[in-house]
Amino acid sequence: MNRQPRNSGASSALLALILLCLPAFAQPEIPETPAGQAFADWLTSFNSADPKQVAAFNRKYRRKGDVADTLQFREYTGGLELLQLERSAPDNLLALMREGESQRGMYLEVTVKGDGRGDNLIMEIRPASLPPQFAASRLSMVDTLAALRDRATQKTAADRFSGALLFARSEQILLQQAWGYADREASRAATTETQFRLGSMNKMFTAVALLQLVDAGKLSLQGTVGQYLPYYPNRDIATKVTLHQLLTHTGGTGDIFGPEFDVHRLQLEAHADYVTLFGTRGPVFEPGSQDGYSNYGYVLLGRLIEVASGMSYYDYVQQHIYAKAGMQSTGSLPESQVVPGRSLGYTREEGRLVSNASSLPFRGMAAGGGYSTVGDLLRFAQALEAGRLLPKQLLAAATSPKNLGGGFGYGFALQGEGAMRFYGGVGGAPGMNGELRIYPELGYILVGLSNFDPPAAENMVEFFSARMPIDRR
Repeated sequence: MNRQPRNSGASSALLALILLCLPAFAQPEIPETPAGQAFADWLTSFNSADPKQVAAFNRKYRRKGDVADTLQFREYTGGLELLQLERSAPDNLLALMREGESQRGMYLEVTVKGDGRGDNLIMEIRPASLPPQFAASRLSMVDTLAALRDRATQKTAADRFSGALLFARSEQILLQQAWGYADREASRAATTETQFRLGSMNKMFTAVALLQLVDAGKLSLQGTVGQYLPYYPNRDIATKVTLHQLLTHTGGTGDIFGPEFDVHRLQLEAHADYVTLFGTRGPVFEPGSQDGYSNYGYVLLGRLIEVASGMSYYDYVQQHIYAKAGMQSTGSLPESQVVPGRSLGYTREEGRLVSNASSLPFRGMAAGGGYSTVGDLLRFAQALEAGRLLPKQLLAAATSPKNLGGGFGYGFALQGEGAMRFYGGVGGAPGMNGELRIYPELGYILVGLSNFDPPAAENMVEFFSARMPIDRR
């Protein structure tokens, strides 16, 4: 176990000083335009965290959004701080904001048409890189690690974090530590060897497996679903959706979670079972015409891997990814099977932490839900960068923008520019959260895993990333 007691008052003072040293500035004035008024009303209701104010906003603007979803997003961000207006016109406004909890940047674009109510009020949120004047100050590595440890300890004491972190650079592990409990009822402490559920981070393994089969000539990125699954039930999916589109979330194949999953989740034991349940559905938009994150698309990729390889998805990734990378604690065994090092997950309901067991699938699959350790994810990242899992040219293609919005490659999320460019994966669901970031130019590999709701692990990774030294190797 690599746990440490609560840090000293000196360390707490350091963290407080660092947080206070976020740049101070005068709040920009929101214009009294239709777009400005709608933005101001939304931001006020959102930051209030008051369901009555959120509901009042929805009534005033005839919004169909669910109040609970808005409050969940408010909990996720910790509220939003307006930094500057990037663009302002009577019918359009683009605002740069900063999340209160993680200090990430975010754009909100508001477009008003007609009476500005219902579908005539368009609000779009997307990630943003903070300009230097709004970003946290870069620190020495010693100070960054001290502040991170103290923040993790404070969040753990407040029941806002439980998990493990591993930060490395150029083969040197800078921090590897765990906080909280793997099993709260049994008082089993989390360690750096604890296996945490990954959520959608499994998609990275699925993409690498698929690309290995493309490299071997067994699949084609331009091939269609029906080319490899000739009896696929829905003709539009079979004839129009390509493997490229599945990998990049542009195929319109939709989700797996919802009422049908809830009813059948314990009967969905194999990827073929998901195809049987969801395979008659048509695309939710014309394939290739837009971005639309799709868990079902990655289930289909898992089934395609099985057909092309002649192996189960689980055997394939075990032999061709986990074993090659030296990952000995990663898998997707059924939830009914005892895995001694696997943590229990805890989700927050009405302010209380409760088990997430009732939401879990039968077992993890190609779209997500497996488990791993921070050490195994470091080994996965190192194997990728060394060219042991994919030829470097193919990895470069997989980690360059491939979807319409530019935020996804093949199975990897992409963000940042120049030296701060990174690729990796994020996973989140009730009672699980994880993130892997790989900075090729700087040599950093950042891993965070948690058995709490998002963004418990993501916030820790972001906190370190925003302050770590960025001198080139």
